[in-house]
Amino acid sequence: MPESPQTYKSHRRLIPIYHYFVTPVLVLNVFVELLRLNKYRTPYHVWLVVFAIALVILPFTVRSMVTRVQDRVIRLEERARLGALLPPDMRGRVNELTTSQLVGLRFASDEEVTDLARRCLAGELTRGDQVKREVKTWRPDYLRA
Repeated sequence: MPESPQTYKSHRRLIPIYHYFVTPVLVLNVFVELLRLNKYRTPYHVWLVVFAIALVILPFTVRSMVTRVQDRVIRLEERARLGALLPPDMRGRVNELTTSQLVGLRFASDEEVTDLARRCLAGELTRGDQVKREVKTWRPDYLRA
């Protein structure tokens, strides 16, 4: 059970083991290997630096893949929700909304999503962050990656 309600300022998820341990250790490892390469200039130590850099890149790549899949799921869910909530004249335009806008609309309550979607379709809100900032009644998502 979540400790506190989500808001625009608190909706981003920090994973302590990832953000405060794994990433810093992997970055520090690159510097350690560079120092060792400076002392022992061998092909093996060059390889260790390359490998350390690859290890730093790996979690960022994996994280980007996870968030891409998450955004695709949100896009699917929001299109279905908007199909049920929007007035008939707007339902046919749901596919005009960008993934970023749909992710922003994900956090809007059912009561305000129609107005925000209308503003997105009118070109007033073009980015997901703009949409999120306009949400008055936050619909939390505690399962975000």
